[in-house]
Amino acid sequence: MKLLRVGAKGSERPAILASDGSIRDLSGVVPDIAGDVLTPEGLARIRAADPLALPRLDPGLRVGPCVGSVGKFMCIGLNYADHAAETGAKIPAEPILFQKATSAICGPNDDVIIPKNSLKPDWEVELGVVIGKEARYVDEADALDHVAGYCVINDLSERHFQTERGGQWTKGKSADTFGPIGPYLVTADEVADPQNLRLWLDVDGHRYQDGSTKTMIFGVRHLVHYVSQFMSLQPGDVISTGTPPGVGMGVKPEPVWLKPGQTMRLGIEGLGEQQQRTVAYQG
Repeated sequence: MKLLRVGAKGSERPAILASDGSIRDLSGVVPDIAGDVLTPEGLARIRAADPLALPRLDPGLRVGPCVGSVGKFMCIGLNYADHAAETGAKIPAEPILFQKATSAICGPNDDVIIPKNSLKPDWEVELGVVIGKEARYVDEADALDHVAGYCVINDLSERHFQTERGGQWTKGKSADTFGPIGPYLVTADEVADPQNLRLWLDVDGHRYQDGSTKTMIFGVRHLVHYVSQFMSLQPGDVISTGTPPGVGMGVKPEPVWLKPGQTMRLGIEGLGEQQQRTVAYQG
């Protein structure tokens, strides 16, 4: 299933992409694509409905983040061998964990606001993992049983804030609109192998990122297992699993940074595409 949330910011309604390409209203079936709806029991309720019998929604409606009320937005740093190489970083012995503020979450096609005092804003296409069953000290062999589905994430970063202002990475990752999620939550049964997905990103029509989840250092199965050793994961929590090479900071001979008035397009095989326009902070 391809699940999504449509409508004005803060008023999104749950929806499903039907086989005829139309968007159908799920609000009579489930309250939102969030929390307990993402458990196996909640997804079974959606599967029991006939999408073509549900009300058709206006295809022009805004698409919001594909998961509502996200509790934790976990991210993995330097998780692609080829990305680590382009940044000159050593391959980490264990996954690098950091959090992105949930207030960064926005729709897949919403404007991205370049934050105040930003010097080095950057892009990162990433595979998102959405938790569907509580995970606490899970074995790696069972880890994928706790995944509801997958989505596209643009893990936008302000590199000056991230690496040159001291402390941890979170402040370089958490500006408002720095976490576009969606368009769809694609349920796990439709993703045969999360370690064999092509992902790409363009800025103003130029292809910067063109990689594969094959080059992840730590795969999805290991990441769910690993994070669950340090905190419980709840239905609706999101893990952003790292980015392939081609980020702006890795461009040679000089890095390339985002600026207002640009357009990013990005996508992952089978999970859909995003498009964002960059705008200057007004305030």
